[in-house]
Amino acid sequence: MTIEPGPLLANIDSPDDLKKLSQDQLVQVCQELRQFIIDNVSIYGGHFGASLGVVELTVALHYIFKTPYDQLVWDVGHQAYGHKILTGRRDVFHTNRKYKGLSGFPKRKESEFDTFGVGHSSTSISAALGMAVASQYKGETEKQHIAVIGDGSMTAGMAFEALNHAGVTNSNLLVILNDNCMSIDPNVGALKEYLTDITTSATYNKVRDEIWNILGKISKFGPNAQQIASKVESGIKATLLKQSNLFESLKFRYFGPVDGHDVLHLTSVLNDLKNIPGPKLLHCVTVKGKGYALAEKDQTKWHSPGLFDKITGEIYKTVYEKPQPPKYQDVFGHTMVELAEQNDKIMGITPAMPSGCSLNIMMKAMPDRAFDVGIAEQHAVTFSAGLATQGLVPFCNIYSSFMQRAYDQVMHDVCLQNLNVVFCLDRAGFAGADGPTHHGSYDIAYMRCLPNMIVSAPMNEEELRNLMFTASQPDMGPFTIRYPRGEGVMPEWRTPLQKIEVGKGRVIQEGEEVAILTIGHIGNYAVEVCEKLALEGLKPGHYDMRFAKPIDEAILHEIMRRYDKIITVEDGCLQGGFGSAVLEFLADNNYTAKVRRLGIPDKYFEHGSQLQLQHEAGFAPQDIEKAVREMMAQHVLVR
Repeated sequence: MTIEPGPLLANIDSPDDLKKLSQDQLVQVCQELRQFIIDNVSIYGGHFGASLGVVELTVALHYIFKTPYDQLVWDVGHQAYGHKILTGRRDVFHTNRKYKGLSGFPKRKESEFDTFGVGHSSTSISAALGMAVASQYKGETEKQHIAVIGDGSMTAGMAFEALNHAGVTNSNLLVILNDNCMSIDPNVGALKEYLTDITTSATYNKVRDEIWNILGKISKFGPNAQQIASKVESGIKATLLKQSNLFESLKFRYFGPVDGHDVLHLTSVLNDLKNIPGPKLLHCVTVKGKGYALAEKDQTKWHSPGLFDKITGEIYKTVYEKPQPPKYQDVFGHTMVELAEQNDKIMGITPAMPSGCSLNIMMKAMPDRAFDVGIAEQHAVTFSAGLATQGLVPFCNIYSSFMQRAYDQVMHDVCLQNLNVVFCLDRAGFAGADGPTHHGSYDIAYMRCLPNMIVSAPMNEEELRNLMFTASQPDMGPFTIRYPRGEGVMPEWRTPLQKIEVGKGRVIQEGEEVAILTIGHIGNYAVEVCEKLALEGLKPGHYDMRFAKPIDEAILHEIMRRYDKIITVEDGCLQGGFGSAVLEFLADNNYTAKVRRLGIPDKYFEHGSQLQLQHEAGFAPQDIEKAVREMMAQHVLVR
């Protein structure tokens, strides 16, 4: 289905076309752009509320600045749909997040207007500062560098590190703080409360407007007027807000708050800021989901709602005749409450993803024992380590790809001290339409090499519950449980909790000639393959290893005595992963079995459905079946 843009938007193929319009026409452009996003996302899916909230800001930025010469950096990129539509990708926007289509995030190889590839939060200020310093070094003194960052992303330490550096560089950098009190879930912490104080101070806003008028007339009062006005403005802020301005203490010129949905005022403000040298911060107050009433009302639900009826707001859900398996994240959330009811030492921690990982279930049931620490993975890990030193058992739930941001803390603060912190890595393996910034490809490899760390993966919901129960036992040390995005395989998943012997795999099916060794949910593909081959009288063995570390050496010895051909399957990187652990065991014990490893090869994979990507990587069900048939055929040829 083709989505027709409005009459003005239909003629905008680049920001140069946008600049041909009068300033008064920008209001209509914003209306058409917002409607185009609503029409597309309702039919084709994608992130929703974030881009609606920055429509006016996006239009104003491309109207005032000379992009792509001026460097515009979006933080995370959930909010960059309008940016993509205005920069030559309108007619292919329906392919957004589809296999082989547009990326859901800014991507350098996709467009020259995407100046920096993003997907994880809080990188924009560092990247834009690097660009600004490079321009300064090359003598490009007129070049502008703009970082658009949300108040949620501003909670990460990396953003403060960048601000701290930028304040002493005198670089041509403009940071736009998109303040909507949201990331995916409502923002938390002292910074949110500080920003709320600023935006709700009526007295300050009135005086600020007067100061702004003074600044707008600076040129009439001589060269020292700017310094004087700046000091006066800072003093008034400190007096009225009863605290110094956080950003100006970092040597940023602070402007705002301004209405982020007044496109005419935004263009005027941005045009003024373009001529003020040094690091500056513009505080824009916006509403996530602006222009779509339901998205404004329930911003978490409408962050990425799936397909929906744009008129009624009904989100389309498939209706099944039989009970369906739950999502792994929901099994985690409900099991956390169950475990915590039995064990008062259990605590829950997540860095800004309570609904994404379903810790919000525990946060509602036990608010004093479950913590959303903001977009701060490093803090989440070391905070968990601190809890563990006091005899508590923290379950730290972080998406696999986000855990990469806290690797030093895992090694130094948890493993080195052998603390009982349970890492529940959601979205392990291919994450689907979010693409390479969100794929959880590397956690088996990067966790397996750490001393004291246990690395496990459940094949189904029952195994997830049992691994969580096992990890909560006394003196287990660092314990990783990885599981994928999406549904499991057990509609009746509330099974009794049982302790699993650490490092113990299990036999799914004994067989002949070839043994399939799997870890995690991907083992269900092997079950499917074995059932299909059984119809032809072929019977490979299948073993669910459960643990990549410690690996079950007893069962491996048994397998090596029985089979001379092995296939390992994992939803993770082949280099250093589960298959590598099996090869290490063979080498250490002088076994000579032929081994074929299926998993994620040494390359980055783009976005698509999980099955599409698994097939591209070579470990979808048909790929496992092909590998078994080929190895069995080799045996026949040898005979």
